Amino acid sequence: MRQSPAAVIPYAAYLRVYEPLAAFPEAERAHWARYARRKRLPTAQDELRRALADLLPVPPVVVPVRESAEAFVTDVDGVTCVCPWRTRLRGWQALGGLVAPPGPLVPQMPGPVLDAAVPPVVRRQAMADYDRWRERNPDARPWIRSALWHVPVRWFALFTDEEREFAKPESGEESGSQQSVLRYRTPMVEARRRLARGLKVLREELEDGPLVEGLVDVGRWLEEFHPRSLVELDYGGLAHVIPEEQLAEDHSAADVAAGVAALREGDAEAANEAYERLTERWRAVRDLQFAN
Repeated sequence: MRQSPAAVIPYAAYLRVYEPLAAFPEAERAHWARYARRKRLPTAQDELRRALADLLPVPPVVVPVRESAEAFVTDVDGVTCVCPWRTRLRGWQALGGLVAPPGPLVPQMPGPVLDAAVPPVVRRQAMADYDRWRERNPDARPWIRSALWHVPVRWFALFTDEEREFAKPESGEESGSQQSVLRYRTPMVEARRRLARGLKVLREELEDGPLVEGLVDVGRWLEEFHPRSLVELDYGGLAHVIPEEQLAEDHSAADVAAGVAALREGDAEAANEAYERLTERWRAVRDLQFAN
């Protein structure tokens, strides 16, 4: 495992949507236009440091008191696009996932561990605040989704291997000051098209299950955004825990595409081979969370 002692590294991957400024109401659009002109914009590591700092007090601040006014910014063919952090909303939703009944899309933390990390009284107050907030903001949704210790298979269905971007740390940097980066980026229209095609094949060839359910969930989420948005899958902190040579050879989006194509052609053996490559790769990563 490659890790800098000074680094803050939650082992999470992220699915982000960057929307053009035109997608936002006028007042918010003006805020993001000014924000994007800053000389220095915060990075994903800055976001993580701020979020984790709230967990140090006793009791921990599991959900920020105020919503973040920060965002990630990128340029898409000359158009400024932003991905608001919405840290408060994501904190509420993450907490809700921890206390929800277990299921194929909702893992559950053991009760004693959860009580030690986030005391029941803190959880109850936070979720009561969320219920009141939702009544005033029923249509709110996050621009960022996260997954601990893995990348959900359904996310890869949005991308092709040609959109894969892998970069090693620049030579000459201090050890641990940078990390490898693995990400995919695609236009929203392409992400929606691939998801629809993959979902059609899976529904025709397989029984409804977690994968179909997950694709439907992601599809509904994507429909909430501007059609000229950019969709990004970022391995995030997983780039620290996966050995560099394995990261360089990781072509999970290609495996998902190969599996869907094999199902479409009725080649069950090839589809199983692609699925086995995926499950073996990500089982090895998930197992690392239990290592010393």
